[in-house]
Amino acid sequence: MTPGTDGTIEHADAGTGPSAGLGAGTDTGTGARAGLGAGTGTGTGADTGTGPSAPSSGRHPWQTFRRWRHRRPFGAGLAVALGGVEILLTQQASISVILAAGADSLVGYVLPVIMIVCGVLIVLNPRQRLFYSIVAVLASLATWVTSNLGGFFVGMLLGLVGSSLAFGWLPDQPRRRRRRARARARKQG
Repeated sequence: MTPGTDGTIEHADAGTGPSAGLGAGTDTGTGARAGLGAGTGTGTGADTGTGPSAPSSGRHPWQTFRRWRHRRPFGAGLAVALGGVEILLTQQASISVILAAGADSLVGYVLPVIMIVCGVLIVLNPRQRLFYSIVAVLASLATWVTSNLGGFFVGMLLGLVGSSLAFGWLPDQPRRRRRRARARARKQG
């Protein structure tokens, strides 16, 4: 990255990192380059869908959040995180008693924290959702033994359902309504 003369940042894009470009080129904007060939461009950049983006002009922040949320397994990550929170809330002993009891009791606090972290990471890093969902399933199942029957079944079930949803989520799928409309159009025409 090199600073430009007009205060912008200029960087070379070789198709790696956060940009979605497949060819070499430079971009003297503030965002990521999303082109397919070699070239030079100036502007504000393009949203590649891999991270949060600044609201574009004329867009309401809720619309931007909605677009961001629909490009990742948001509900799955939320379910896993809420399962971990519920299990943490059902813990009966104080942390000083847990530390005095030893490592076996400490696991009752560690596993729900792992579930919360996995839920957040499923949302923030959807490319690694398979790994995070497997870790969350294992942590959810382990809370059966370590944390009041998995938070009295509720937290464990939330973790299992959310992990399963994250494991089965596929990116860039057309919406169901659009698929049904296309299927109807093919049958009629």
